[in-house]
Amino acid sequence: MFRIFAMAALALIAAQPAIAADLTVTDAYARSGNPNTGAAFMTVVNAGDTPDRLVEARSDVARKTELHTHVISDGIARMRPVDAIEIPAGGEARLERGGDHVMFIGLHEPLPPGATFPVELVFESGRSLTVELTVEGPGGGMGHGGAATE
Repeated sequence: MFRIFAMAALALIAAQPAIAADLTVTDAYARSGNPNTGAAFMTVVNAGDTPDRLVEARSDVARKTELHTHVISDGIARMRPVDAIEIPAGGEARLERGGDHVMFIGLHEPLPPGATFPVELVFESGRSLTVELTVEGPGGGMGHGGAATE
């Protein structure tokens, strides 16, 4: 009985957005296309009057965790690391497939669908959020929750 209650409570928590002052993270999830790399996608909303920048992501699931984007060069999409992702005042940044995202390089273990793990997002303002990511299987995507805590 306790196990069922604990699982239900965890599911409820995972469905809540992450909030740090004026920053909110929603729709956070992860994917892994192979045993060595994975990526995280989410929406970061800034309800404040001051822009902010996502400057770092931290996680223990991989050797390196980086902020990335896709760049089209000679008609080919290539992933490239970026120093920061802008979060405009009163706006949002969508970290999504084919655009900005968090990249996990050198996974310590494969990320099977349904697994969960935390990633810490660090902002230029000094704020940080810890987001609980759920690994989506093929065809999974935005709209599946993802919790964060300050």
